[in-house]
Amino acid sequence: MTMMNRLGHSRTIVTKSYALISPDSHVASVLPGWSNCRAVVQISAAMGAHFSQLLITLDANGRGEGDTLAESWFFYVVSGSVTLNQIALSTGGYAYVPPGHRYAVAGAATLLVMRKRYEPLPLPGQTAAQAPEFFIGQEQDIAAEAFLGDRHARLKVLIPDTLATDMAMNIFTYDPGATLPFVESHVMEHGMLFLAGSGIYRLDDDWYPVTTGDAIWIAPYCPQWFIAAGPEPARYIYYKDVNRLPA
Repeated sequence: MTMMNRLGHSRTIVTKSYALISPDSHVASVLPGWSNCRAVVQISAAMGAHFSQLLITLDANGRGEGDTLAESWFFYVVSGSVTLNQIALSTGGYAYVPPGHRYAVAGAATLLVMRKRYEPLPLPGQTAAQAPEFFIGQEQDIAAEAFLGDRHARLKVLIPDTLATDMAMNIFTYDPGATLPFVESHVMEHGMLFLAGSGIYRLDDDWYPVTTGDAIWIAPYCPQWFIAAGPEPARYIYYKDVNRLPA
């Protein structure tokens, strides 16, 4: 891999409708409020997205703190353990921090962090729906449901789906050879991180091998499809915007 990198090779590709970011192209950024860590901005508005996706690896004395301001923040522990607002989270743990709240993270872990500006939902005759309250969870405690009846493609929903919620975070698991049932094209955009396994992802009219550690951004209406390939199940966690009228 080192020799291939020296020859200018990478699986990373960025287009107007999708991006595949492989770990061999990661460059760390300095983030206000974060220290003793390596922070990689995988997806952002600079790419054309309407949310941000960060992969942050905290050293033994790693810390991060700040205010969510007008955004919702979602934290997922890819590996290791941390405290978030003094609550312990280990691998597979997650937390939703609503707009206008403080967050304080400490520990040694790799975190996936999603940020999205919250969109209040006007309700007839009522004040606008407020964002959900702060909550935590553990992925291992969430039941995996067969996706569209296919027991070889299973979905875990990490954020309860209510009208107050304008973002979804789900985990998809595919047995080897399992696929999305059809080529999807929809108004929602996606950000995802592969947690395990490998496969082939169709993005627009292009086909790419993908594996653990890869991040993908998919713009609205970009055709997409996936097949798991390899000896172990493929798993990815992904974001999408939900429950709001399109612009």
